[in-house]
Amino acid sequence: MKKIALAAIIYFAIVFGAGFLLGPIRVLVLEPRLGTLTAVLCEAPLLLAVMILAARWVPRAVHLEPEAGAMVAVGLAALILQQAADLMVGALLRGLSVAVQLARFQSAEGGIYAALLLLFAAMPLLASRLGSGRR
Repeated sequence: MKKIALAAIIYFAIVFGAGFLLGPIRVLVLEPRLGTLTAVLCEAPLLLAVMILAARWVPRAVHLEPEAGAMVAVGLAALILQQAADLMVGALLRGLSVAVQLARFQSAEGGIYAALLLLFAAMPLLASRLGSGRR
């Protein structure tokens, strides 16, 4: 259980850190020039690449066997951490209420974000299956 928690924390930290670095570039540089949807579409492949790399590396780094149950637990725990951190950052740094943050899921870019969240949660399992040749 300790290795699962550690893997979830590290996986979350890597992906959230990448998003935290990419977010200002998207909001301050890309959105004014390209629009919100295009900016999100530019950022999404980078976040997906980070997810894949982190999901493949983290379990090995903490010596966690890539068993399905453990990988699902890592993904779900990391998603919980991510959502808590995202809500805090939105509230504290951007001054957005929880209601405003949840309402963004109704937009096209919110749909992309929701898909990325699902991939984020699933990626430890997917990466362990694809990396080992199991399907």
